[in-house]
Amino acid sequence: MSRFLSPRVDYTLREALSNLWRNRLMTIAAILTVAVSLSLVGSAMLVKQAVANATVQWDHGVNAIIWLDPSITPAVRESIHQQLLAMPEDIASCYYNGHKADYAEARIVLRSEPAAFQALTPATTPPSYRCRLRNAVDAYAVASHFAKQAGVKNVTYPGQAIKTMRRTTTVLQDVLLVVAIVLMLSAAVLILNTIRLAIFSRRHEVSVMKLVGATNWFIRIPFMLEGFLEGLAGAACAAGIVLWLQKVFDSVVAKPTASGQPSALWVSTGQLVTTEIVIVIVAVVLSSIGSGLAVRRFLST
Repeated sequence: MSRFLSPRVDYTLREALSNLWRNRLMTIAAILTVAVSLSLVGSAMLVKQAVANATVQWDHGVNAIIWLDPSITPAVRESIHQQLLAMPEDIASCYYNGHKADYAEARIVLRSEPAAFQALTPATTPPSYRCRLRNAVDAYAVASHFAKQAGVKNVTYPGQAIKTMRRTTTVLQDVLLVVAIVLMLSAAVLILNTIRLAIFSRRHEVSVMKLVGATNWFIRIPFMLEGFLEGLAGAACAAGIVLWLQKVFDSVVAKPTASGQPSALWVSTGQLVTTEIVIVIVAVVLSSIGSGLAVRRFLST
């Protein structure tokens, strides 16, 4: 293979591979360090994406119930129906539950309170519109719009649950983002220290090369290539670990529902591929920068 490469490229590649083999225990330690750090970064990214997906899916599943007066006239009910149709930016879909349907539902809900149910009849049970909102934050606006409408008895929606869910997911995503940044910085420092140790172990060889006229870049490039290859190998291991963790996550947590739809916590194939690409890019960039800084600091002394 060397006959197809220029002398300088051939020397750089042979020197980097030779250094990796000569310090194979240190090389393995560096690769494992990068793999563990970046697998944690990738896992944090996947969890963040799963939480974001869960938030979006939950966000689109929030319902508001508009309870109508039992004695509402057809004209007033039609007016409310037309107002619901005029709000497509807030309301994804609505359906009407008549007296009998709501009475049958009350029979199930009030099973533990027979006295309350006995006070109801199909005629006195309020009918309702069951609306699925496009966004959870629209629930308050919809409720405020219809609460004082003629013919509307009450509007119910999971207001406190919306606030709690959004607050929890926001905090969790922020924490995971901070953890991912800290882990990436830790990986960069570990790569830099590993290369510095490798250079220090060959400091006499580097000094001799400088004495015979070798330029700083001539000395630096094999070490940078060594760090690049270590980062690339660590990224490959981390990508494999993240892929395995995602498979485990799918089989344990993100099982499809009975209807065949994905569960709330799930990660798409595109998000997984993006995470793997980010892992490789981060590993290569950090290892190259770390090794470059380590060599520069040593050569400047």
